[in-house]
Amino acid sequence: MSERAFELAQVNIALAREPLDSPLLADFFAALPEINALADASPGFVWRLVGDGGDATGIRAFGDDRIIVNMSTWASIEALADYVFRSAHAGVMRERRKWFTAMKESYVALWWVPAGHRPTPREAEQRLEHLRTHGPTAFAFTFKQPFPPPGASVKPEPRNDACP
Repeated sequence: MSERAFELAQVNIALAREPLDSPLLADFFAALPEINALADASPGFVWRLVGDGGDATGIRAFGDDRIIVNMSTWASIEALADYVFRSAHAGVMRERRKWFTAMKESYVALWWVPAGHRPTPREAEQRLEHLRTHGPTAFAFTFKQPFPPPGASVKPEPRNDACP
């Protein structure tokens, strides 16, 4: 199968320092509409998890009400990396320690899904747990240790600017 038969799914989670309605998180929530619109308009963007209010911040997963989950699918690792590391999104990432607690375990997981598949939060939990338990594999991997889509013969190059 060609790469076009698959899309890259990603999940990233963040543990809020305070309850989600606290004043500490106001700047984060104020930036979300612009950052989400930037993702939606980015080359290679396919889909993102959206709940009530146009974002995924109201979706509870990972067993803690302070965890914010973000999930999306992309045409390629390169497209996602361009958005994450070379757009205005990078500025918001640099500020994340103001709003979120540093996590000791992996908080980002990538995996390939058949084109058109929309992963669920439960699927994302399983992928992230697998990454935490087994390290990067074709089932769940990272920017630093990527895997090709099923059937591809060339492994993607690791990203030096990638988060864990």
